Amino acid sequence: MTGPLPEPLPAPLALTHLTLDHLAIATPDLESGSAPYLALGLHPEGPDETVEGQGVRVRAFVVGGSLIELLSPTRPDSPVATFLTRRGAGLHHLALRVADLDAEMERLRAAGAVFLNDEPRAGRAGTRVAFLHPKWGAGTLIELVEHPAGHGA
Repeated sequence: MTGPLPEPLPAPLALTHLTLDHLAIATPDLESGSAPYLALGLHPEGPDETVEGQGVRVRAFVVGGSLIELLSPTRPDSPVATFLTRRGAGLHHLALRVADLDAEMERLRAAGAVFLNDEPRAGRAGTRVAFLHPKWGAGTLIELVEHPAGHGA
């Protein structure tokens, strides 16, 4: 190689403990959306749950240490209903588990991240969540999830 060496890339913004919490799949209804996962031998984890603030009904399937969450809209103006209208059923977002959501939001904002919500919101199973803008996530909607103390760690 001739010429000067390229400048090193900046260190990644690494979370100290980062795990995949879940993949969320948008579906018009939980029954038809569950069929492939039931055929694979998966079973729902607990009862379905409605998350009123996001306008969805959620059914979760455990896969290893993560979940597949099926999301079905409960009202026509929910973000998942809009997603289904625009893109059809399929992968809606990926969710990463964090230990301290407020600290991660502050750290990521300082690094230029754009969130869809200013403050954490209530999520499934007592979690707190925040969504990063898909443009910031290179076209992928990313959710940060904080589980209640003593759960999901």
